[in-house]
Amino acid sequence: MTETSRETEQALHLYRVFSRAYRSVTEHSLRDIKSHGLHPTEFAVLELLYHKGPQPLQQIGASILLASGSVTYVIDKLEKNGMLIREPCPKDRRVTHATLTQKGRSLMEQIFPTHAEVIRLAVSGLDEQEKKQAIALLRKLGTEAAKRLK
Repeated sequence: MTETSRETEQALHLYRVFSRAYRSVTEHSLRDIKSHGLHPTEFAVLELLYHKGPQPLQQIGASILLASGSVTYVIDKLEKNGMLIREPCPKDRRVTHATLTQKGRSLMEQIFPTHAEVIRLAVSGLDEQEKKQAIALLRKLGTEAAKRLK
């Protein structure tokens, strides 16, 4: 076996292990989100607004890795359910912000601590030092992969 084919096999093995781990951890998150009657993209928007405050509608998709057409649908649905409102930007009339309502904030205050605990338990297979290493390695992997897309 050549060096290149060994590297390829190792890369494929890493990809499979990474994919399985991601799927397993994500399943914990999805189950928790769905237990509250939310779709994952709805939760992502609410979580963004809960932690970052009002956000321009144009930037929400990029922040949560969602296509702009999908963002409009999710924002419309959350607004209809009274979780957020659209507010014009006082400095630039071309910009509209999504802002949590009291109902949306109350929901997130109620469910986010449990969600955070679900995630903590899902990644509890690593100790603190291993988590730091995993973060550093995955950041390095993602940064290099992003560079190669350009």
